Amino acid sequence: MKNELERGLGLLDVFCIAAGAMISSGLFILPGLASAKVGPALFVSYILASLIAVPTVLSKAELVTAMPKAGGDYFYISRSMGSVAGLMGGLVSWFSLSLKAAFALIGMAAYVKLVTSFPITSIALMLCLFFIGLNLIGVKEAARTQVLLVAGLFITLLFYVILGFPKIQIARYTPFAPFGLTSVFAAAGFVFISYGGLTKIASIAEEIKNPSRNIPLGMLLALIIVGILYALVVFVTTGLLDQEMLTKSITPISDAAHSFSGLFGVIVMAIAAILAFISTANAGIISASRYPLAMSRDSLLPKFFTRINKRFSTPHYSILFTGTFMIVAILFLPLELLVKLASELLIMLFIFTNVAVIIMRESKIQNYQPKFHTPLYPIMQILGIIGCGILLAEMGRLILLLSSLVIAAGLVWYLLYTGARKRKEFGLIHVIERVIHKELTSGQLAKELKGIIRERDQIVEDRFDYLIKENKALDLEGSLSKGEFFRKVSELLSPKLGVNAQDLTELFIEREEESSTVIRPGLAIPHIIIKGEHKFTILLVRAKDGVIFSNTAEPVRTIFVLVATSDERNFHLRSLAAIAQIAQDKDFDKKWLSARNSEELRDIVLLAERKRFGGILHP
Repeated sequence: MKNELERGLGLLDVFCIAAGAMISSGLFILPGLASAKVGPALFVSYILASLIAVPTVLSKAELVTAMPKAGGDYFYISRSMGSVAGLMGGLVSWFSLSLKAAFALIGMAAYVKLVTSFPITSIALMLCLFFIGLNLIGVKEAARTQVLLVAGLFITLLFYVILGFPKIQIARYTPFAPFGLTSVFAAAGFVFISYGGLTKIASIAEEIKNPSRNIPLGMLLALIIVGILYALVVFVTTGLLDQEMLTKSITPISDAAHSFSGLFGVIVMAIAAILAFISTANAGIISASRYPLAMSRDSLLPKFFTRINKRFSTPHYSILFTGTFMIVAILFLPLELLVKLASELLIMLFIFTNVAVIIMRESKIQNYQPKFHTPLYPIMQILGIIGCGILLAEMGRLILLLSSLVIAAGLVWYLLYTGARKRKEFGLIHVIERVIHKELTSGQLAKELKGIIRERDQIVEDRFDYLIKENKALDLEGSLSKGEFFRKVSELLSPKLGVNAQDLTELFIEREEESSTVIRPGLAIPHIIIKGEHKFTILLVRAKDGVIFSNTAEPVRTIFVLVATSDERNFHLRSLAAIAQIAQDKDFDKKWLSARNSEELRDIVLLAERKRFGGILHP
């Protein structure tokens, strides 16, 4: 069995998994339950919940484009705050997503009652088993089903808004907020589960093609489009039903459709609801099942969860475990308690996400290189934490207690099962290291992030990379003259090249007198040709206080030294081109000067975006 997942999901799949995961119980059942808490202002609560979700969506996009791994929330929380916090975050994510999926199947049963007489629990369980089987076959097959479900759902809801809007009665919007302004926030917390689908994308990041583009774009599109659709549908529903009828309804959309389209409208919206619930359950199993897989990879859960089915490339044990938990939730958890607990856990997860961005940014780890950067850092993250904190305060003591029990259970598991195991390095240690000016880290996290970037950007090493890895990076202290610098470099390279150090020094000085190798302020590429065959070496040099190449120019702090025989002319030219591409990055100088050691200097070059030549350049 292999332990790697296949990248097969595109932008449309990302959007449909997120959107389909959001549009279900949050729209087809919650308006009735939530309206009893806030009144006609309910659509404002939905808008407020979507606005509070914005900072976290942006933070999540940054973290996932930096670390596109299975079990996204767990992975970046553990790498920023440590294994204990990671396990808590992973369990919270898994619980909230699994509960939301179970909620969708339970909610669907209420709509099935409108078109059939089959037992509710039996239908929910059969559908749960069906989607477990679908996900076992493959994520691409599950995603294709998701696209069809979401397309049908969007078309149906747009018709509902267009046909229902002319029939609304303005009088039903007064009094607008009969329970006061605080009820709007309380209702926003209650319906916050409606935006849980955004969390699901992070968990399947390892299976998304071009994650740097498709993840942030798909998440933002889903939040904006679904947020608008939520507000429109809830606004129309409020205007179509009497407040008393709305608060007692667990099928509010179908009941509202009956007011302008009779039985036909009831049936159509019931079918739409069923599509929505199915899409959420499907997306829930897709994403929730990746959390046990990710935690198992880090030895926080038993190793069998890491196993990937050889035929279908799916984590079959993890899928079966998640599906079993959903079946238990369907059979034993009351509906409103399930909703509140899932929302509470989701809000906590969103707080963790914003904190994780702050830690990773402040850690100054060179290999933390997200493709998407949250705008207005750290203001956006602080707003996200405050907004989610306000929602938490409105959730009530019982739900806070139940959430605390989930976290306590996770802590007990950690102490009993993983307490003595090897700890992974995490970003918070780097932050502490910077504050106390004492070395606490080993570079383990930087190496792991380096591997993730290579996988994410599909970097295939060429001969240039091979030489950078093979040769030392020189980190010089103090200001040096041109002659002093070339003597140091020549003494270092002489044994490797089999050339006298004095001869090398003279060649460097002679080359510099012909024409300066300083190609732009702060960067030089001294390069010489020596006698012999099949010799080529590259030396990276950082001169912290600068090398004086010319009395009229600023000191040079970044130097690439190239030495080759004449038969390596073609590779010599390609190497110069590679260096030019690397150095043109707008953040290159900043990264180079802030690198903490020679390993980080080499990583800057090895992970840079440039044209690579695959096997052509290997020795």
